[in-house]
Amino acid sequence: MKKNLPILIALVALLVLGVTRYEHFLSAYNVTSFWRYNSMFLLISIGMAFVIITGGIDLSVGAVAALASVVSALASPHGALAGVLAGSFAGLAVGVLNGIVITHMRILPFIVTLATSLGAHGLALLLGHNDAVAISSDTNFAAFGQGDFLTLPIPGIVCAVIAVLGWLALRSSRFGRHALAIGGSEEASRLMGLNVDRTLVCVYALSGLLAGIAGAILAAQFGAGQPNEGVGWELFAISAVVLGGTRLTGGDGSIAMTIAGVALLGLVFNLLNFENGLGYISLSAYWQSVIRGLFLLLVIVLQARVLNQRGGKTVKVAR
Repeated sequence: MKKNLPILIALVALLVLGVTRYEHFLSAYNVTSFWRYNSMFLLISIGMAFVIITGGIDLSVGAVAALASVVSALASPHGALAGVLAGSFAGLAVGVLNGIVITHMRILPFIVTLATSLGAHGLALLLGHNDAVAISSDTNFAAFGQGDFLTLPIPGIVCAVIAVLGWLALRSSRFGRHALAIGGSEEASRLMGLNVDRTLVCVYALSGLLAGIAGAILAAQFGAGQPNEGVGWELFAISAVVLGGTRLTGGDGSIAMTIAGVALLGLVFNLLNFENGLGYISLSAYWQSVIRGLFLLLVIVLQARVLNQRGGKTVKVAR
């Protein structure tokens, strides 16, 4: 619990700053918009958390979300369910491919997911003919990203349910225990008789599936599949996971603290938008990438120092 105090204190501090400084910070519009938009990032961050817990990395989630958004948009004329399932299946397919290549060909996750990221981005551009793909206006697919249920945003409800399931899976299921064991020592896990390859394929499949659902939300929320969207999403996810205390070396992690990491990064950008509105500063959206990079670098440096003090191994990003 002690290691999580800094991020919890920072989260509370940002909330207090927002409440005291901005009049409409707690307005229903800002709260629901924050929840609706950041649901996509929470989904890919949950998938990334499981991957990093095993000692791996998934650099393809942003491109997979973009591909899934295009696939969802193309399938949307057949109905909302078809659009959501098509995008989810596209993400799942890439995730399974990642897992199979990593486990059966013994190639580093960094290399494999970088390659599939490039491939997914290229495929998204091909399917979209290098342009955004409008969703069908004849079906209710848009409600998946823009609609509400009992005054709550549907994307927020979807990601809340998945977050609870992810928390339970890591905390209480055999799958979660195996993922943690593999991250602690893959060789020891094999010696204990764990089916390491099957677990890793499932982990990368889960990451791809959640990226696919995020892509479906992206298409529904913005009214079009976005082949050029998703750039830097993997950086956001890694930053959120690491901010939540998950070690890049694997073997330790928390879905609850990953949620806190997503909330912290989301609040930083939300507060910057309010500052832009007040006119005191004027930062373009490109500054978000700068801030994400600085956050990630800072946390990795701090983790490396802690590991060195404990006599641990050097921080790495590949299994």
